[in-house]
Order: sequence, then structure tokens, then C-alpha cells
Amino acid sequence: MPSLPQEGVIQEPSPLDLNTELPYQSTMKRKVRKKKKKGIITANVAGTKFEIVRLVIDEMGFVKTPDEDETSNLIWYDSAVQQEKIAELQNYQRINHFPGMGEICRKDFLARNMTKMIKSRPLDYTFVPQTWIFPAEYTQFQNYVKELKKKRKQKTFIVKPANGAMGHGISLIRNGDKLPSQDHLIVQEYIEKPFLMEGYKFDLRIYILITSCDPLKIFLYHDGLVRMGTEKYIPPNESNLTQLYMHLTNYSVNKHNERFERDETENKGSKRSIKWFTEFLQANQHDVAKFWSDISELVIKTLIVAEPHVLHAYRMCRPGQSPGSESVCFEVLGFDILLDRKLKPWLLEINRAPSFGTDQKIDYDVKRGVLLNALKLLNIRASDKRKNLAKQKAEAQRRLYGQNSIKRLLPGSSDWEQQRHQLERRKEELKERLVQVRKQILREEHENRHMGKYRRIYPPEDKALLEKYENLLAVAFQTFLSGRAASFQREMNNPLKKMKEEDILDLLEQCEIDDEKLMGKTAKPRGPKVLKLLMKP
Repeated sequence: MPSLPQEGVIQEPSPLDLNTELPYQSTMKRKVRKKKKKGIITANVAGTKFEIVRLVIDEMGFVKTPDEDETSNLIWYDSAVQQEKIAELQNYQRINHFPGMGEICRKDFLARNMTKMIKSRPLDYTFVPQTWIFPAEYTQFQNYVKELKKKRKQKTFIVKPANGAMGHGISLIRNGDKLPSQDHLIVQEYIEKPFLMEGYKFDLRIYILITSCDPLKIFLYHDGLVRMGTEKYIPPNESNLTQLYMHLTNYSVNKHNERFERDETENKGSKRSIKWFTEFLQANQHDVAKFWSDISELVIKTLIVAEPHVLHAYRMCRPGQSPGSESVCFEVLGFDILLDRKLKPWLLEINRAPSFGTDQKIDYDVKRGVLLNALKLLNIRASDKRKNLAKQKAEAQRRLYGQNSIKRLLPGSSDWEQQRHQLERRKEELKERLVQVRKQILREEHENRHMGKYRRIYPPEDKALLEKYENLLAVAFQTFLSGRAASFQREMNNPLKKMKEEDILDLLEQCEIDDEKLMGKTAKPRGPKVLKLLMKP
């Protein structure tokens, strides 16, 4: 376990210590210290086809390594990676995918997990259209359609392949009887009254950065893409169900329409920026703050559904990594969101490999910002590799020589020995937590200075909101990891997790007092607490 860092004292240099050259001093040549070579940060980008990723890597000053190099500080893949790959990473490395994220990024998995969460907390999960997974829920769907017919109602449904992408295989139907019963499909109620711009339907591509799952940390990028249909919208009827340029907003679909407008300005064309869209909302007296708040809530609640799966998978990959230590994984997700005419956001899907193609200038501007700001937030340092190797060496020596800060309690130990042993363990636990808290403070200070257009949305600063989300997290763990939910719940409720630095210092001081009493010593008078020991960032 890491021990309490030593208190550091910074002394101001005396004027006599300054080696200023005076006329009467010796002319002997002084040794000139050579400047240390600045370390390099390496990146393996063999796994990406997107040029913008390489350009941003260059802009950050990272050095690209050969394709086969597995020791780079940063490893970037367009597609998801095997869990074995994450398990093999050293602690100084960063890779741009979490294990387990497929639980919300595959359409069928997202639908299944959302359905479970809706059953537990129906009032909190009202942003997902009613969904059926075929073939398992084919009968339920047919029963729903029959009920509609009895009430003489008719609805439109959108049908998608269970693991499809880029708009392939999507269709609209009004007659559910024609659907095949054995195909692997996702069927959703179609939102017939979307918010329109200039008569066109559109969706939003929102970019989300997750820097850690243990604890969960989520950042929302305050820009993105508005992707418009290329035919004026008319509510679905029997004659226009096949007009996909009207009903689908996927860029991969609409770019093939001759009416697709490529414009280099952000306020025209079939693809625009969310920055422009929020200005449009403000100009039309819509509440922009509520818009971002609603989007944030949708994102957080969705990632709460993913968190039990991701955290479990991550810990399986990194069994020796202590909670709260820096994550080797991060992820940039693309949330596709539709707004209805009341500006309520609806979740369409989540992309764990969002396209970083730059067909237009607006793509380049937005996506460069998403990537550049994300890498700055991560705070990848050249010293990480050296520090990690030194730590490994120190741990190996401790194991080799059997060094341990706490001696084992032998059978038949006296009450006094047991009390001392418990006290030592408590002190070690507090010291370890203190180190984690201080590292977290340093990380947050760095993040606050380097957010760019990102905003930290989880954990929120509002305590009431945080409590609400933590309650949802507890429900999610109970829903998805019922066998392990109790242990996760105990961990979440550990009072040490919510303690501030000064609280832990108070407890450590009390431990010292108790220890002195056990040893029969007179308690020493305590000076003022040092809230921040010197730690290198």
C-alpha cells in the first residue's frame, strides 16, 4: 500500500546562495549543468484510418511509433479492442476504448438494457422510444399492434438491423403484420412530430468523453454536428414511407441525395454545428441552458446503465489496479439524439466508433476540437512511463525481500497486539485514501485548466443531483449485477470515498493519538495540519 507522502518544505534561497559573478571572484570555470532532455510522448495510430487523428497527434507534439510498437503512451483504434489487449497494458498507457461499452453501443444490447432499467425506474427513463427486440419480443409487438387496432389507432414504426450501422437496412412500416418473425431486428415507435429546421428533420451528434469508470467521470463537448434530412418533412403516410431522405437523418444516407448541400459556412447546408444551433435556439427565445441540461441528463442516465457492465469488465481486465487510480482506458462516444417539437431529447443510438471523417470544413473544425481537447484533458505525460517502471521495480523488491509495512497478526495474539494491528491497518487505509484524494485533486485541477469546450457533467457539483444519480447507479448495479451488487454497494457507501483531505487528516491524527495511548506515551501537542503535502503532478 502506498505510504503517506513526506511533508515538503520549500525554502527561499538566500542571496548568498546565488552564484552571481563578482569582479574579485575566481575565474575558474564553473560546471554547467546540462539541461535534461525533454521526454517524448509516443502514440501508436496504426489502428485508425482517419487522418484527423494523426494530425491532432502531431499538433499535440506526440511522436508516432511503428505499427508493431506495443509500448506507446497512447494507442488509438477505430474499432473496439479485445479485453486481452486492455489486460496487457502497462499503467502508463492509454487506449481509447473501455471493455463492456458494447452493452449500450449495439442497438439490440442498448434496447435490452434500457428495457430492464425502464422496468425499475420508468419515470427516469422516458427518453427512449418504445422498443421491441426480434425475434424474442415478436409476440409482444404483435399484441401491441392488435391493441392499437382495437382502439382504431395507427402508428409508424422504424425497423433496424440489430447490429446495423450507417443507416443500412432501415425501413419504416405501418403494418406490423408484414414483419418476419425470425429476423434479428430492432423495432421502435417512430417519433412523428420532430422539431424542424427550415422544414427539415434533423438529429444531433453529441460527443462525450469518458476518462474513467472507477470512479465514473463524464465530459460533454459543447459543440457537435446537426445532420439534416434532404427532403422537406411530411409526417409519415402510406405514400412516403419509402422516402428515406425525408425520414432518416443519417449523413451516410443523405449524402447520396443530389439535394444534399455542402456548404463551408456553419449556418447553411445539410450539416451544421451545434454551436450555430444553440445560437439559433437563443435567437428564437428557446431556453439554451435547459437544452444542455436535458442533453446532459440523458447522457448521464444512459451511461449509468452502462457503468455496471463497464466497471465489471474493466476490473476483470485490471485486477491489481486499486480503485481511484488512473484509468488506462478512455472513450469518445457519439450520441445521436433527436429533438421532438417540444425540444425534448430522444436517444436514437450510441456510436463507440464515431466517424472522424472530414468531408467538409465543419467536420474538420468540430472533430479536431473534440480530439484535441480530449487529449489535453487526459494529461498524458512523458514521465508516466519512467515512474511506472520505477514503481514496478520497487514493488518487486518489496515482494522479494518480504517487506510489508504491516506485520501479520500471529495466532494467539494478545488484545493489545490486536488493537495495535487494527490501528495500523486503519492508518494504512487512511494513508492510501489520502494519496488517492490528493491525486484526484491534482487531476481535477488539470482538467479545470484544460477543458476547452468540454464540460464535466458527472459527477455533478450539485449535491442533490449527485445523490439522485447515485441512487440510479445503485439500481443499475442491482439490475445488472445482482450477484455482485451488494459488494459494489458497500464500496459506493464507504464513508472514506466521500471524505475530503482535511477529514482524512483528522482521522489520521486521531489514530496517532490512539496509538500513543496504547504505547503508554503522553500525547504530543499537535501543530496546524498541512492540508496539501507537496506532490509532483
